[in-house]
Amino acid sequence: MAPEPGRTGNGRLPVVVVGAGPYGLATAAWLAAADVPTRVFGEPMESWRAHMPDGMFLKSVPAASSISAPDRGHRFADFRAAQDRPPVGDTYPIPVDEFIEYGRWFQERRVPRVERTAVREVRAADGGFGVTLDSGEKITAGAVVVASGLVPYAHTPPGLAPLFLAGLASHPCEHADLSPFAGRRVAVVGAGQSALESAALLHEAGARPTVIARTDNLLFGVPPETDRPETRSRSTRLLKPASPLGPGWSHAAVARGAGAYRRLPLRVRNHLLRTVLGPSGAWWLRDRVDGRFQVLCGHRVLSARQGEGDGTVRLEVMDTAGGAELVDTDHVLAATGYRVDVNRLSLLEPTLRLAVRTLPGGPPVLSAGFESSVPGLYFTSLAAAPTFGPILRFVCGTDFAARRVAGSIAGRRR
Repeated sequence: MAPEPGRTGNGRLPVVVVGAGPYGLATAAWLAAADVPTRVFGEPMESWRAHMPDGMFLKSVPAASSISAPDRGHRFADFRAAQDRPPVGDTYPIPVDEFIEYGRWFQERRVPRVERTAVREVRAADGGFGVTLDSGEKITAGAVVVASGLVPYAHTPPGLAPLFLAGLASHPCEHADLSPFAGRRVAVVGAGQSALESAALLHEAGARPTVIARTDNLLFGVPPETDRPETRSRSTRLLKPASPLGPGWSHAAVARGAGAYRRLPLRVRNHLLRTVLGPSGAWWLRDRVDGRFQVLCGHRVLSARQGEGDGTVRLEVMDTAGGAELVDTDHVLAATGYRVDVNRLSLLEPTLRLAVRTLPGGPPVLSAGFESSVPGLYFTSLAAAPTFGPILRFVCGTDFAARRVAGSIAGRRR
Protein backbone atom coordinates (compact mmCIF):
# COMPACT_ATOMS: atom_id res chain seq x y z
CA MET A 1 0.00 0.00 0.00
CA ALA A 2 1.33 3.45 -0.93
CA PRO A 3 1.84 5.95 1.90
CA GLU A 4 -0.81 8.66 2.27
CA PRO A 5 0.00 12.05 0.71
CA GLY A 6 2.83 13.68 2.58
CA ARG A 7 3.74 10.56 4.61
CA THR A 8 7.24 9.23 4.05
CA GLY A 9 7.94 5.66 3.11
CA ASN A 10 8.84 4.73 6.70
CA GLY A 11 5.44 5.94 7.91
CA ARG A 12 6.57 9.15 9.61
CA LEU A 13 4.80 12.38 8.76
CA PRO A 14 7.28 14.94 7.46
CA VAL A 15 8.02 18.32 8.97
CA VAL A 16 7.05 21.15 6.63
CA VAL A 17 9.32 24.21 6.57
CA VAL A 18 7.58 27.27 5.13
CA GLY A 19 10.19 29.48 3.52
CA ALA A 20 13.61 28.96 1.93
CA GLY A 21 15.48 32.00 3.18
CA PRO A 22 18.38 31.80 5.68
CA TYR A 23 16.20 30.65 8.60
CA GLY A 24 14.26 28.07 6.60
CA LEU A 25 17.41 26.66 5.02
CA ALA A 26 19.28 26.48 8.33
CA THR A 27 16.32 24.76 10.01
CA ALA A 28 16.06 22.22 7.19
CA ALA A 29 19.80 21.49 7.35
CA TRP A 30 19.68 20.79 11.09
CA LEU A 31 16.49 18.69 10.78
CA ALA A 32 18.17 16.56 8.10
CA ALA A 33 21.16 16.05 10.40
CA ALA A 34 18.73 14.84 13.09
CA ASP A 35 17.24 12.34 10.59
CA VAL A 36 13.86 14.11 10.59
CA PRO A 37 11.96 13.76 7.28
CA THR A 38 11.46 17.29 6.00
CA ARG A 39 9.86 19.08 3.06
CA VAL A 40 10.90 22.68 2.39
CA PHE A 41 8.69 24.98 0.31
CA GLY A 42 9.58 28.29 -1.31
CA GLU A 43 11.95 29.79 -3.85
CA PRO A 44 15.44 29.91 -2.29
CA MET A 45 16.33 33.44 -1.14
CA GLU A 46 13.26 34.84 -2.93
CA SER A 47 12.40 37.42 -0.27
CA TRP A 48 15.93 38.78 -0.46
CA ARG A 49 15.77 38.96 -4.25
CA ALA A 50 12.27 40.42 -4.54
CA HIS A 51 12.08 42.64 -1.46
CA MET A 52 15.58 44.08 -0.98
CA PRO A 53 16.65 46.99 -3.21
CA ASP A 54 19.37 46.67 -5.83
CA GLY A 55 22.58 48.18 -4.53
CA MET A 56 21.84 47.33 -0.89
CA PHE A 57 24.56 46.08 1.48
CA LEU A 58 24.14 43.94 4.59
CA LYS A 59 24.54 45.75 7.89
CA SER A 60 26.11 42.68 9.51
CA VAL A 61 29.80 41.93 8.98
CA PRO A 62 30.94 38.87 6.98
CA ALA A 63 31.87 36.87 10.11
CA ALA A 64 28.26 37.27 11.34
CA SER A 65 26.56 36.56 8.00
CA SER A 66 26.80 32.78 7.72
CA ILE A 67 23.78 30.50 7.50
CA SER A 68 24.04 27.79 10.16
CA ALA A 69 24.79 24.21 9.15
CA PRO A 70 25.51 21.15 11.31
CA ASP A 71 28.77 20.47 9.48
CA ARG A 72 31.72 22.54 8.36
CA GLY A 73 32.28 24.11 4.98
CA HIS A 74 29.13 26.19 4.53
CA ARG A 75 30.04 29.58 5.97
CA PHE A 76 30.09 32.79 3.96
CA ALA A 77 33.89 32.57 4.07
CA ASP A 78 33.73 29.04 2.58
CA PHE A 79 31.52 30.32 -0.22
CA ARG A 80 33.99 33.08 -1.09
CA ALA A 81 36.87 30.61 -1.06
CA ALA A 82 34.93 28.27 -3.36
CA GLN A 83 34.48 31.18 -5.77
CA ASP A 84 38.23 32.00 -5.63
CA ARG A 85 37.48 35.29 -3.90
CA PRO A 86 39.87 36.64 -1.26
CA PRO A 87 39.03 36.55 2.47
CA VAL A 88 37.19 39.61 3.83
CA GLY A 89 36.76 41.10 7.30
CA ASP A 90 34.73 43.68 9.19
CA THR A 91 35.52 46.51 6.77
CA TYR A 92 33.82 44.69 3.88
CA PRO A 93 30.08 45.44 3.50
CA ILE A 94 28.43 42.47 1.76
CA PRO A 95 26.44 43.43 -1.37
CA VAL A 96 22.97 41.94 -1.28
CA ASP A 97 23.53 40.23 -4.65
CA GLU A 98 26.55 38.40 -3.24
CA PHE A 99 24.61 37.31 -0.17
CA ILE A 100 21.76 35.98 -2.35
CA GLU A 101 24.35 34.08 -4.37
CA TYR A 102 25.76 32.65 -1.13
CA GLY A 103 22.29 31.60 0.07
CA ARG A 104 21.64 29.70 -3.16
CA TRP A 105 25.10 28.09 -2.96
CA PHE A 106 24.27 26.97 0.60
CA GLN A 107 20.90 25.62 -0.52
CA GLU A 108 22.34 23.60 -3.40
CA ARG A 109 24.85 21.93 -1.10
CA ARG A 110 22.92 21.53 2.14
CA VAL A 111 19.19 21.57 1.24
CA PRO A 112 19.08 20.38 -2.38
CA ARG A 113 15.44 19.25 -2.38
CA VAL A 114 13.69 22.57 -1.86
CA GLU A 115 10.28 22.42 -3.54
CA ARG A 116 9.78 25.65 -5.48
CA THR A 117 6.14 26.26 -4.72
CA ALA A 118 4.51 28.36 -2.03
CA VAL A 119 2.37 27.15 0.86
CA ARG A 120 -1.16 28.48 0.43
CA GLU A 121 -2.69 27.31 3.70
CA VAL A 122 -1.88 25.49 6.91
CA ARG A 123 -4.73 24.08 9.02
CA ALA A 124 -4.96 21.80 12.00
CA ALA A 125 -5.68 18.17 11.12
CA ASP A 126 -5.94 14.94 13.10
CA GLY A 127 -2.46 14.05 14.24
CA GLY A 128 -0.81 17.04 12.62
CA PHE A 129 -1.47 19.70 10.01
CA GLY A 130 -3.07 19.84 6.60
CA VAL A 131 -0.92 21.81 4.19
CA THR A 132 -2.21 23.08 0.84
CA LEU A 133 0.33 24.21 -1.75
CA ASP A 134 -0.05 26.74 -4.54
CA SER A 135 0.36 23.81 -6.91
CA GLY A 136 -2.89 22.40 -5.50
CA GLU A 137 -1.19 19.47 -3.78
CA LYS A 138 -2.42 18.67 -0.27
CA ILE A 139 -0.20 16.94 2.25
CA THR A 140 -0.26 16.07 5.93
CA ALA A 141 2.59 17.26 8.14
CA GLY A 142 3.58 16.15 11.61
CA ALA A 143 4.94 19.62 12.40
CA VAL A 144 5.19 22.98 10.62
CA VAL A 145 7.99 25.54 10.95
CA VAL A 146 6.99 29.03 9.82
CA ALA A 147 10.14 30.72 8.50
CA SER A 148 8.41 33.28 6.31
CA GLY A 149 10.79 36.15 7.10
CA LEU A 150 10.06 39.87 7.31
CA VAL A 151 7.59 40.75 4.58
CA PRO A 152 4.33 39.60 6.24
CA TYR A 153 5.09 41.94 9.15
CA ALA A 154 5.86 45.16 7.27
CA HIS A 155 4.49 48.00 9.40
CA THR A 156 2.56 50.79 7.73
CA PRO A 157 1.44 53.73 9.93
CA PRO A 158 -2.38 53.97 10.05
CA GLY A 159 -2.25 57.68 9.26
CA LEU A 160 -0.72 56.90 5.86
CA ALA A 161 -3.30 54.23 4.94
CA PRO A 162 -5.15 56.42 2.37
CA LEU A 163 -1.85 57.14 0.63
CA PHE A 164 -1.03 53.43 0.43
CA LEU A 165 -4.43 52.75 -1.12
CA ALA A 166 -3.83 55.51 -3.66
CA GLY A 167 -0.36 54.19 -4.57
CA LEU A 168 1.28 57.34 -3.17
CA ALA A 169 3.03 55.57 -0.29
CA SER A 170 4.85 52.28 0.07
CA HIS A 171 7.09 50.25 2.36
CA PRO A 172 10.75 49.62 1.36
CA CYS A 173 10.05 45.87 1.07
CA GLU A 174 7.85 46.65 -1.95
CA HIS A 175 10.83 47.83 -4.00
CA ALA A 176 13.60 45.69 -5.43
CA ASP A 177 14.48 48.60 -7.72
CA LEU A 178 14.35 52.28 -6.71
CA SER A 179 15.36 53.67 -10.11
CA PRO A 180 11.73 54.35 -11.18
CA PHE A 181 11.75 57.22 -8.64
CA ALA A 182 14.42 59.10 -10.62
CA GLY A 183 13.51 62.79 -10.88
CA ARG A 184 10.76 62.50 -8.26
CA ARG A 185 10.50 63.85 -4.72
CA VAL A 186 10.33 61.09 -2.09
CA ALA A 187 9.73 61.65 1.63
CA VAL A 188 11.45 58.85 3.56
CA VAL A 189 9.97 58.38 7.04
CA GLY A 190 12.35 56.75 9.52
CA ALA A 191 15.88 56.88 10.90
CA GLY A 192 17.05 53.25 10.76
CA GLN A 193 19.24 51.40 8.30
CA SER A 194 16.37 50.78 5.89
CA ALA A 195 15.35 54.45 5.82
CA LEU A 196 18.86 55.85 5.49
CA GLU A 197 20.06 53.33 2.90
CA SER A 198 16.85 53.75 0.90
CA ALA A 199 17.34 57.52 0.91
CA ALA A 200 20.96 57.11 -0.22
CA LEU A 201 19.94 54.74 -3.02
CA LEU A 202 17.14 57.08 -4.09
CA HIS A 203 19.58 59.99 -4.24
CA GLU A 204 22.08 57.93 -6.24
CA ALA A 205 19.29 56.91 -8.62
CA GLY A 206 18.47 60.56 -9.37
CA ALA A 207 15.51 61.01 -7.00
CA ARG A 208 15.15 63.88 -4.52
CA PRO A 209 14.69 62.30 -1.07
CA THR A 210 13.85 64.07 2.17
CA VAL A 211 14.33 62.08 5.37
CA ILE A 212 11.82 62.75 8.17
CA ALA A 213 13.11 61.35 11.47
CA ARG A 214 11.81 61.60 15.02
CA THR A 215 15.32 61.30 16.44
CA ASP A 216 17.16 64.52 17.24
CA ASN A 217 20.21 63.32 15.31
CA LEU A 218 20.93 60.57 12.85
CA LEU A 219 23.09 57.83 14.35
CA PHE A 220 25.74 55.78 12.54
CA GLY A 221 28.00 52.98 13.64
CA VAL A 222 31.66 53.58 14.38
CA PRO A 223 34.11 52.31 11.72
CA PRO A 224 36.07 49.28 12.99
CA GLU A 225 39.65 49.96 14.06
CA THR A 226 40.87 46.88 12.20
CA ASP A 227 39.50 44.27 9.86
CA ARG A 228 39.29 41.61 12.57
CA PRO A 229 38.19 41.95 16.24
CA GLU A 230 41.07 39.88 17.61
CA THR A 231 43.64 42.40 16.30
CA ARG A 232 42.08 45.35 18.15
CA SER A 233 43.68 46.84 21.21
CA ARG A 234 43.07 45.17 24.57
CA SER A 235 41.38 48.30 25.93
CA THR A 236 39.00 48.40 22.98
CA ARG A 237 38.12 44.73 23.45
CA LEU A 238 37.44 45.29 27.15
CA LEU A 239 35.32 48.40 26.66
CA LYS A 240 33.47 47.03 23.66
CA PRO A 241 33.70 43.24 23.41
CA ALA A 242 33.09 41.75 19.99
CA SER A 243 29.79 40.03 19.22
CA PRO A 244 27.90 38.92 16.11
CA LEU A 245 25.75 42.05 16.50
CA GLY A 246 28.70 44.40 16.72
CA PRO A 247 30.98 45.60 19.53
CA GLY A 248 29.55 46.51 22.92
CA TRP A 249 28.41 44.86 26.15
CA SER A 250 24.69 45.19 25.38
CA HIS A 251 25.19 43.63 21.96
CA ALA A 252 27.26 40.81 23.42
CA ALA A 253 24.67 40.15 26.14
CA VAL A 254 21.68 39.75 23.81
CA ALA A 255 23.73 37.81 21.24
CA ARG A 256 25.10 35.30 23.74
CA GLY A 257 22.10 35.19 26.05
CA ALA A 258 19.25 34.50 23.65
CA GLY A 259 18.25 31.42 25.62
CA ALA A 260 17.92 33.42 28.84
CA TYR A 261 16.26 36.39 27.10
CA ARG A 262 12.83 34.75 27.06
CA ARG A 263 12.89 34.52 30.86
CA LEU A 264 13.14 38.28 31.29
CA PRO A 265 9.98 40.23 32.21
CA LEU A 266 8.02 41.19 29.13
CA ARG A 267 8.51 44.92 29.64
CA VAL A 268 12.30 44.40 29.83
CA ARG A 269 12.28 42.31 26.66
CA ASN A 270 10.27 44.93 24.81
CA HIS A 271 12.60 47.69 26.01
CA LEU A 272 15.71 45.79 24.88
CA LEU A 273 14.13 44.97 21.53
CA ARG A 274 13.53 48.69 20.94
CA THR A 275 16.81 50.06 22.26
CA VAL A 276 19.55 47.51 21.58
CA LEU A 277 20.49 48.10 17.96
CA GLY A 278 17.93 50.90 17.79
CA PRO A 279 17.46 53.11 14.72
CA SER A 280 20.86 53.82 13.16
CA GLY A 281 22.82 53.44 9.97
CA ALA A 282 25.91 51.37 9.28
CA TRP A 283 29.24 53.18 9.54
CA TRP A 284 29.83 52.92 5.79
CA LEU A 285 26.55 54.70 5.07
CA ARG A 286 27.38 58.06 6.67
CA ASP A 287 29.29 59.47 3.68
CA ARG A 288 26.35 58.63 1.41
CA VAL A 289 23.89 60.51 3.66
CA ASP A 290 25.57 63.51 5.32
CA GLY A 291 25.06 66.62 3.20
CA ARG A 292 23.65 64.68 0.25
CA PHE A 293 19.96 65.49 0.70
CA GLN A 294 17.53 67.16 3.08
CA VAL A 295 17.13 65.60 6.51
CA LEU A 296 14.49 66.82 8.99
CA CYS A 297 15.54 65.49 12.40
CA GLY A 298 13.29 65.85 15.42
CA HIS A 299 10.19 65.86 13.23
CA ARG A 300 7.13 63.66 13.10
CA VAL A 301 4.32 63.45 10.59
CA LEU A 302 1.10 65.03 11.86
CA SER A 303 -1.06 64.54 8.78
CA ALA A 304 -0.89 63.55 5.14
CA ARG A 305 -3.22 64.38 2.31
CA GLN A 306 -3.28 63.98 -1.43
CA GLY A 307 -2.82 66.96 -3.72
CA GLU A 308 -5.71 68.26 -5.80
CA GLY A 309 -5.69 65.65 -8.53
CA ASP A 310 -2.02 66.11 -9.39
CA GLY A 311 -0.68 62.89 -7.87
CA THR A 312 1.28 64.65 -5.14
CA VAL A 313 1.26 64.48 -1.35
CA ARG A 314 1.35 67.23 1.26
CA LEU A 315 2.72 66.23 4.66
CA GLU A 316 2.34 68.35 7.76
CA VAL A 317 5.28 67.70 10.08
CA MET A 318 5.99 69.05 13.56
CA ASP A 319 9.34 69.54 15.30
CA THR A 320 10.10 68.99 18.98
CA ALA A 321 9.40 72.66 19.76
CA GLY A 322 5.88 72.36 18.38
CA GLY A 323 6.57 74.20 15.15
CA ALA A 324 4.74 72.85 12.11
CA GLU A 325 5.74 72.99 8.47
CA LEU A 326 4.59 71.52 5.18
CA VAL A 327 6.52 69.06 3.01
CA ASP A 328 5.33 68.58 -0.55
CA THR A 329 6.39 65.33 -2.18
CA ASP A 330 5.47 62.92 -4.95
CA HIS A 331 5.70 59.74 -2.84
CA VAL A 332 6.12 58.64 0.77
CA LEU A 333 8.44 55.73 1.59
CA ALA A 334 7.46 54.53 5.05
CA ALA A 335 10.63 52.88 6.35
CA THR A 336 8.82 52.21 9.60
CA GLY A 337 10.07 48.70 10.21
CA TYR A 338 8.29 45.45 10.95
CA ARG A 339 5.89 44.43 13.73
CA VAL A 340 5.21 40.76 14.30
CA ASP A 341 1.52 39.89 14.44
CA VAL A 342 0.34 36.31 13.91
CA ASN A 343 -3.01 37.65 12.68
CA ARG A 344 -1.23 38.94 9.58
CA LEU A 345 -0.13 35.44 8.54
CA SER A 346 -2.81 34.67 5.98
CA LEU A 347 -1.30 31.24 5.28
CA LEU A 348 -2.54 30.07 8.68
CA GLU A 349 -6.20 29.07 8.51
CA PRO A 350 -8.21 31.45 10.76
CA THR A 351 -9.11 28.86 13.41
CA LEU A 352 -5.48 27.80 13.69
CA ARG A 353 -4.37 31.43 13.78
CA LEU A 354 -6.71 32.14 16.69
CA ALA A 355 -5.43 29.09 18.57
CA VAL A 356 -1.90 30.52 18.73
CA ARG A 357 -1.36 32.24 22.06
CA THR A 358 0.20 35.66 21.54
CA LEU A 359 1.94 38.44 23.41
CA PRO A 360 0.43 41.95 23.41
CA GLY A 361 0.56 43.21 19.84
CA GLY A 362 0.43 39.79 18.24
CA PRO A 363 3.84 37.99 18.45
CA PRO A 364 3.55 34.28 19.27
CA VAL A 365 4.37 32.98 22.73
CA LEU A 366 7.15 30.44 22.17
CA SER A 367 8.75 27.67 24.19
CA ALA A 368 12.50 27.31 24.62
CA GLY A 369 12.37 25.21 21.45
CA PHE A 370 10.44 27.83 19.41
CA GLU A 371 7.17 25.85 19.64
CA SER A 372 3.94 27.84 19.89
CA SER A 373 0.95 27.04 22.08
CA VAL A 374 -0.28 24.83 19.21
CA PRO A 375 1.75 21.61 19.56
CA GLY A 376 3.90 21.06 16.48
CA LEU A 377 3.62 24.63 15.15
CA TYR A 378 6.93 26.49 15.29
CA PHE A 379 7.93 30.07 14.46
CA THR A 380 11.44 31.25 13.70
CA SER A 381 13.21 34.29 12.20
CA LEU A 382 11.74 37.72 13.05
CA ALA A 383 8.60 36.17 14.60
CA ALA A 384 10.80 34.80 17.39
CA ALA A 385 12.61 38.08 18.14
CA PRO A 386 10.08 39.22 20.82
CA THR A 387 10.84 35.96 22.67
CA PHE A 388 14.58 35.53 22.10
CA GLY A 389 15.80 39.03 21.34
CA PRO A 390 17.37 41.13 18.57
CA ILE A 391 19.70 38.37 17.36
CA LEU A 392 16.69 36.79 15.63
CA ARG A 393 16.59 39.82 13.29
CA PHE A 394 19.93 38.89 11.77
CA VAL A 395 21.43 36.00 9.81
CA CYS A 396 23.71 35.15 12.73
CA GLY A 397 20.59 34.10 14.67
CA THR A 398 20.12 31.09 12.39
CA ASP A 399 22.56 29.05 14.48
CA PHE A 400 20.73 29.48 17.78
CA ALA A 401 17.30 29.08 16.19
CA ALA A 402 17.96 26.10 13.92
CA ARG A 403 19.65 24.09 16.65
CA ARG A 404 16.78 24.72 19.06
CA VAL A 405 13.98 24.02 16.56
CA ALA A 406 15.59 20.82 15.27
CA GLY A 407 16.32 19.63 18.81
CA SER A 408 12.74 20.25 19.90
CA ILE A 409 11.19 18.48 16.90
CA ALA A 410 13.56 15.54 17.14
CA GLY A 411 12.79 15.28 20.86
CA ARG A 412 9.04 15.24 20.24
CA ARG A 413 9.46 12.39 17.77
CA ARG A 414 11.49 10.37 20.22
